[in-house]
Amino acid sequence: MQINRNRINYALFIIVIIGIGLVSRVDIIPKLIYPYLGDVLYALMIYFIIGFLFPRFHPLKVALISIIICFFIEISQLFEPDWIIKIRRNKLGGLILGFGFLWSDLISYIIGGVIGFGLEYFAFKKAT
Repeated sequence: MQINRNRINYALFIIVIIGIGLVSRVDIIPKLIYPYLGDVLYALMIYFIIGFLFPRFHPLKVALISIIICFFIEISQLFEPDWIIKIRRNKLGGLILGFGFLWSDLISYIIGGVIGFGLEYFAFKKAT
């Protein structure tokens, strides 16, 4: 399956997902999904960033790369050298790199990558 992504659309998707992610920390989100929604959206954002950077990659490849990146960032939270702690203290650095390792985050990243794959794969499948 040959994919040719529209980078303008992907840039908009990324911005929208960031906005939804920031809003996802309000009290109206059900308690069942509240702890996981941000991580799912984070993985979805990474999915669209990879799709933006590599517009001809197959959706499965984009999903795998995005999940691996999220896993790498999560695993990096196990290491706490002074320089990375300083980055995490900054609001933006903390949002990007996270604060502490959680196994549940790995599941959330897989779900976000699968959602990105599903949205893209089935949208393109319908378009062809």
